[in-house]
Amino acid sequence: MSEIEYPLWSVGRRKESIARVRTIPGTGRLLINDKSVNDYFGGHVRARMEAVLPLQHSRGANSFDYHITVLGGGVTGQSGAVSLGLARAIVEIDPTLRVALRRDGLLTRDPRMVERKKPGQPKARRRFQHSKR
Repeated sequence: MSEIEYPLWSVGRRKESIARVRTIPGTGRLLINDKSVNDYFGGHVRARMEAVLPLQHSRGANSFDYHITVLGGGVTGQSGAVSLGLARAIVEIDPTLRVALRRDGLLTRDPRMVERKKPGQPKARRRFQHSKR
């Protein structure tokens, strides 16, 4: 097996968000846009939990530092993008974890996107009220 060159880069996407994850040997720090997870996601508990979910599968998570840059979208999309990026990074470090991460759905990119607005309608599916006369 070949030696891994650091820094290791991986990308995660969800909705309109893109997360670039840089992995380097370190002490287990996780920084998102130069902030801690708690500072970045603030009161969004679900987003914080979803973002760090892949690290719970990793045995040597605290021997690496993860520097993540997230762009675009909202809180839900960004947390999903971070989760996918971390999962991909962990698989590059330890390929034996692929099965466990795949089983929990952490390596599958969520394909759902916002449906486009159609002409002659106020929203994607909402129609203007029908007038009989």
